[in-house]
Amino acid sequence: MNTIVRKVDVSLIDKTIMEEASEILKNGGMVAFPTETVYGLGADALDEEASAKIYRAKGRPSDNPLIVHISDMEQIDRLVKRVPDKARKIMERFWPGPLTVILEKSDIVPKGTTGGLDTVAIRMPSHPVAMELIRVSGVPVAAPSANVSGRPSPTQSSHVEEDLCGKIDMIIDGGPVGIGIESTIVDCTCDTPVILRPGYITKEMLEDIIGDVDVDKALMKPMSEGVVPKAPGMKYKHYAPKADLTMYHGDIKNVENKINEMTKADTAAGRKVGIIASDETLDKYPLGTVISIGKRSDEDTIAHNLYRVLREFDSLGVDVIYGETFEDNRLGQAIMNRLLKAAGYHVENV
Repeated sequence: MNTIVRKVDVSLIDKTIMEEASEILKNGGMVAFPTETVYGLGADALDEEASAKIYRAKGRPSDNPLIVHISDMEQIDRLVKRVPDKARKIMERFWPGPLTVILEKSDIVPKGTTGGLDTVAIRMPSHPVAMELIRVSGVPVAAPSANVSGRPSPTQSSHVEEDLCGKIDMIIDGGPVGIGIESTIVDCTCDTPVILRPGYITKEMLEDIIGDVDVDKALMKPMSEGVVPKAPGMKYKHYAPKADLTMYHGDIKNVENKINEMTKADTAAGRKVGIIASDETLDKYPLGTVISIGKRSDEDTIAHNLYRVLREFDSLGVDVIYGETFEDNRLGQAIMNRLLKAAGYHVENV
């Protein structure tokens, strides 16, 4: 397959490109496009075969549900049986934006899109290219991250090309994304909504609007075998670089000493080591290939850089990666959720 790449100016979107992309979607094809979180791989959410193409292109397990993207509130009534009051309140507050809501699906949504579930995950992105593409196409767009399943999510079009060129119809290059980690997913099918994936919209932000919100216990540990995931990213290894990643948790001085100890031994054995540091600790590691993921004092920079750094280590061909953990506050939980999955939950306390 020849993958078309079209570059767009986000401040002045080319209507011809949007029409070209929308025709691909309406005809059962796949288009990768930028959102405010990461790049998504889109297809018509109501076309079961189009959704199946997404699973095949990504090598994605068929029980891992897709998120359906819409461009206005009127679209949601066709997709779900009902919208509970709490769900409507958080949608009105945080849409368009990095929030995904899980509701009971209507019959019009095929189970091939929902991973076999009777629920559907829905989001209204705020990125102007995403919004325009969905609007012009006139269909709800199923769109997981535009990467090979298990790899770090794409935050720029070159990441999409690296993983999916030749497997999909089109890539819309809208430049680097803003946030850099996927949306918060909230299950609103229960009396007390439950966060199934942490993101930019935090528990505290949600509770300000609707009161009590629970957090799924599987967020920071592996999901049990045989359990059907209700949201993307819950069950399978995600975001992983090619090299084995180990995270070290504890007093930062102990972490620095442990990483230096491991790096010294690996370097002596002829292995190329990558180290995920922060701006504050960048100069603490004399050996290895050291890359800062951002400032500890500014979690937004860490979230924005996370996947780019993991992919950069891939391009540098490191044999092993060691990294620092981050505090579990505001965006810290979302950041650690991604890093733990990338490391296959290999974390050592020091």
